[in-house]
Amino acid sequence: MLRANTERKWLPLYEALASDVRLHILELLSKQPMNVKDLAAALGLSSAIITMHTKKLEKGGLITTELVRRNGGTHKICSLAVDKVELTIPQQAEQQRDYQEVSIPVGHYTRFEVHPTCGLSTTEQLIGQFDDPRYFLEPDRMHAQILWFGKGFVEYRIPNYVLMGQALGEIEISFEIGSEAPGILADWPSDIHFYLNDTLLGVWTSPGDSGEGRGMLTPAWWTVNQYGWLKIIRVTEEGTFIDGQRLSDVTLNDIVMTRNDWVFRFAVPEDAEHVGGLTIYGEGFGNYNQNILFRTYRTVSEAANEQ
Repeated sequence: MLRANTERKWLPLYEALASDVRLHILELLSKQPMNVKDLAAALGLSSAIITMHTKKLEKGGLITTELVRRNGGTHKICSLAVDKVELTIPQQAEQQRDYQEVSIPVGHYTRFEVHPTCGLSTTEQLIGQFDDPRYFLEPDRMHAQILWFGKGFVEYRIPNYVLMGQALGEIEISFEIGSEAPGILADWPSDIHFYLNDTLLGVWTSPGDSGEGRGMLTPAWWTVNQYGWLKIIRVTEEGTFIDGQRLSDVTLNDIVMTRNDWVFRFAVPEDAEHVGGLTIYGEGFGNYNQNILFRTYRTVSEAANEQ
C-alpha cells in the first residue's frame, strides 16, 4: 500500500492518476505485467504515447519497468508497484500530532566507505572528479545535493531531541533514492540496506538507475542520474514499514536509543544479491524537493498530557 497525504511531494502521484489512459494502464497491469507494445495494442494508441504515460506512472511510484530480452529483441515490461493507494486528509488531531523533524542535506554524512562508480555534485557543479572516493572527504561535499556509489555505505548522525523519559511513538525517515549504474540503466536492481543505530531495518530492492526522461528538479546541465523513488520508512511498535508495506519485524523496542543522536546508514554490501549501488537525491535533484527527512513522534497520550 502507498500512503500519501496533502504534502506537495506527492504531486507526481496525483499527476499520474489524473489521466483516463493511465488509469486504464493500471487496470490492465492489475491482471498481469505487460510490455509497452501490448499496452499500446490493447488501448489503440502508439507505443510512443504509452511510453510517455508509463514514465509518469513510474515517477508517481505506481509501476516499475524492466528491460527484458525476449525473442531476439528488448522489451520494456511494466508491472504494478503497489496494490493500493491511501490518501489521508489532515484532520485537527493529525495536525496536533507532536513530532521533531530534522532535514539532513545529502552531503552531511559523517562516515562513509564508497567504491566506484561514485561521485557528488551540487546543483551548480561536480565536486572533484567522477569515480574518485577521495572527493567524499572534500570540504565542499557539505554542499552536495546528490551523491552516488557502486557499493559501500554512507552514514548520517542526527540529533536526538527525544528527552530521556519521553515515550517514543514512531520514527519516520523519508528520502529519494535509486540505483547507481555505469551510465543510465532502467533495469539495474540494487539491494539497498537501511540501518538505524546499527540495527538492520530491512532491505529494499531498487529497480534501476532511472534516466528515461528528466527529473523535474534536476538541473538542465546534469546528464546522468535523473530521479529516484520517494521512500518512506516508519519504525513503530508493530514493526518497520516502507511505503506502508512491512519491511521487517524490527520494532522501536529493538532500536537502542542513545542520549544525543541517531545514526542512519544507507548501504549496498558487496555480498548482496544485487550489488547495483545507490544514488541519493537531495534538494534540487530528482522529483521531490527535499533532503533526507528524519522525524520522531511522541506517543499521542503523552503529547496530549502536556497540552
